This record gives sequence, structure tokens and C-alpha cells, in this order.
Amino acid sequence: PTDNTAANNTELIANIAVPAGVPIVAGEQGICSGCGVATLSIDYYELGRTTGEMAAKILTGEADVTTMEVQSAPTFTKMYNAALCEQLGVTIPEGYTAIEAE
Repeated sequence: PTDNTAANNTELIANIAVPAGVPIVAGEQGICSGCGVATLSIDYYELGRTTGEMAAKILTGEADVTTMEVQSAPTFTKMYNAALCEQLGVTIPEGYTAIEAE
């Protein structure tokens, strides 16, 4: 998940999961960079835009917050952590982009 607790502790997660040979599938690029092998990463800009559009509809009276449908992130990017995949012997399907080292 895209969770602040996980995001703040990727090194700890990696220190436990990697020696145990457990691949982690992360909820977004930042967490995947730290401890994951792959992710369908959300785009925070697009998610914020969608959220803003929902808020605008509520504020203008076009939508009722009690009946508004929950929406998901509109786009995802297939990404993988090449170093961890190699270390764990994980083969990623075609169509995923390697996360560049920061």
C-alpha cells in the first residue's frame, strides 16, 4: 500500500524481507525503490487532480459527499527495482520500466 509507515521504513522492511528471500510488491515508486521488486505506481499529481475535481463538485453542489462514488487513481506506471530483482532472482514481465537510482 501507499502507506506513510511503510514509506518511512523501507530500509527496515528490506532488511527483513531480502535476507528471507521474500519479494515485496509495493504500492508506489518511492516504496518500491527502497524495498520492493515491482509496483503499479500511482501518479500523485493525477491523484491530486482527481481529488480536486471531486472536491469541486462537492463544494459547488454538483455532488453529495454521502453518495459520491469512491474513485481510484486514474493511471498507473509499471515499474521495477532492478537491483532487488537481481538479488532475489525475480524475473519481471516485459512492459515494466526500471526505477532509476536517486
